[in-house]
Amino acid sequence: MSDNQATGQAGGERDERRALIDRLTRLQRTIGRFLAHDRSTPLLASSLTMQQLKVVMMLFFRGASSGQHLARGLGTGLGTVTGIVDRLVAQGLVSRREDPTDRRVRLVELTTRGRLLAEELIDAGTANYMRLLGRLDTETLNTLEQVMIKLQAAADSMLTESGRSAAH
Repeated sequence: MSDNQATGQAGGERDERRALIDRLTRLQRTIGRFLAHDRSTPLLASSLTMQQLKVVMMLFFRGASSGQHLARGLGTGLGTVTGIVDRLVAQGLVSRREDPTDRRVRLVELTTRGRLLAEELIDAGTANYMRLLGRLDTETLNTLEQVMIKLQAAADSMLTESGRSAAH
């Protein structure tokens, strides 16, 4: 086989791979739209601002955090975060406590009510997803499980490369 033929095959494989990834992305988007309706219900029922929701979700995934850490995550100043946290405290979704390793730092963490809200937002749509999966035969479900395991491993690898750990 000549170098041109090998290059042509490699280029053709890359094109096929790119087209396959595009098709999979479109399919995922379609399924996502189907599931988004149920997922949006608790979100739309919430009276929280987008910044408040972001803080709740950051705390859910990262655990107790300092105001500085939250400010970096939101891309805002500490004063803005203080106001956001004050409103979340007033709603009973977060609390503040002293950092045991540095008493000068106040940590913000979810209350039970805040954790329940975050779980509700994450779990919304699960019932519809389960009904959707229930329409698939066992062989397809087994294949999907193997694919999902590989996707999770790839996601874990990407998170490790970026210096974060996956929240399971």
